[in-house]
Amino acid sequence: MTNIVTQIALSAHDVEGSHLDLPDFHRWFAELAGRCYTRARRIPLDALDGWHTVAGRGDIVHASGKFFTVSGIDVELPGNAVPHWTQPIINQPEVGILGILVKEFEGRLHLLMQAKPEPGNPNGLQLSPTVQATRSNYTRVHGGQDVPYLDYFRDTSRHTVVADVRQSEQGAWFYQKRNRNMIVSVTEDVELLDGFCWLTLGQVHRLLLVDDLINMDARTVLSCLPFTGAGDLSGAGEEFRDVVARSCGPAVPGVHSEDEILRWITDVRTRTEVRTRLIPLHEVRQWHRTEYSITHETGRFFDVMAVEVQASGREVRTWTQPMIEPYGTGLAALLVRRINGVLHAFVRATAEPGFLDVAELAPTVQCTPENFDVLPEAARPLFLDLAVTAPASSIRFDAVLSEEGGRFFRPRTRYVIIEVDEELEHPDFRWVVPHQLVGLLRHSHYVNVQARTLVACLHSLTS
Repeated sequence: MTNIVTQIALSAHDVEGSHLDLPDFHRWFAELAGRCYTRARRIPLDALDGWHTVAGRGDIVHASGKFFTVSGIDVELPGNAVPHWTQPIINQPEVGILGILVKEFEGRLHLLMQAKPEPGNPNGLQLSPTVQATRSNYTRVHGGQDVPYLDYFRDTSRHTVVADVRQSEQGAWFYQKRNRNMIVSVTEDVELLDGFCWLTLGQVHRLLLVDDLINMDARTVLSCLPFTGAGDLSGAGEEFRDVVARSCGPAVPGVHSEDEILRWITDVRTRTEVRTRLIPLHEVRQWHRTEYSITHETGRFFDVMAVEVQASGREVRTWTQPMIEPYGTGLAALLVRRINGVLHAFVRATAEPGFLDVAELAPTVQCTPENFDVLPEAARPLFLDLAVTAPASSIRFDAVLSEEGGRFFRPRTRYVIIEVDEELEHPDFRWVVPHQLVGLLRHSHYVNVQARTLVACLHSLTS
């Protein structure tokens, strides 16, 4: 693993690449966007083809019994500002594969990335992992084409597995959803198919700064890289970049040891009482079904809606499906601070109804700010005001990135990393060093999907 870690570090500092430089990439991507697309048209819920509403329950299910179901969930969270509620939720018990293939070219590791259109993407085409497929997709329940490069991840016996871990997805919208996040290194020749490109990690890091370009599935896999920030930092330039790189090294001590952080997470999971049970969709309270959507009576949070999709460059050319349409643009803010010269991130152990194990580490602030217009004042996230009023001089990363476009319709979140001087403290939060988050990402269900994106964004600051 030491060799691959060194290769990753060197790749992170290479923004030229041996296949495409960034201007060439943008030209390639723009040309591809003209012929690979998904066009989603809103349709009535009753017009879904191949889906039906279960009589007596209201759940929306696929005729095959595969893919996913839109059901209801009843949530009890004693002591929370909102201690009890019901809502629609996506129940997708199957585990998909999110995988990036890596290979060395001219002494630098390159990542095989796919330009993939999704019906919920606000801009159509985005850069995704080599493989992004649910079990229903890669077993061809939809009757479509085979998933390219899938065999590299289903049979790894001839290759080097760099990362292989099951991670959660949005616990507010998915019920116990997991995907297998994989990174596989190969030495053999790999055929470059249309719609795919080889990029260095440094190039991918630069592209993270472009709004709505690197998709959520690519970001979660990138966060699982055994990243140390080591390598040739000559000419690194800005002081903050050097601080981030040093803080990614495993020998750098933090305020809390790894054992202390693990005990804290275990304690939060033990003392946090979350009771959830799936219920029929028609039993969710304060939600109303209309011709085109299932909507909360306040008009906030999200809608369940339906689309008809026409696609080019996909395994299937046309289909219909239900989707979740979030209300407003989300905010995921990570406050960071230098403590004894080492960068620390202020993370929160947060419970979400769809999590498999009660709570996971989340960003300092994770919310859709407009939703709090209709919630109790006590529900307003701690440190939200600090995040939204942060001066430009303290912002180290800032981009609006899309969430998963296969189940969610035009979901966007502002991801921001803010450096602060304040000695913030709260029992639900801890200051952790970036390499400690990377260590936790070797295991399942410790770092949530929004925090994983911010780990990838933090790593990009070393490139």
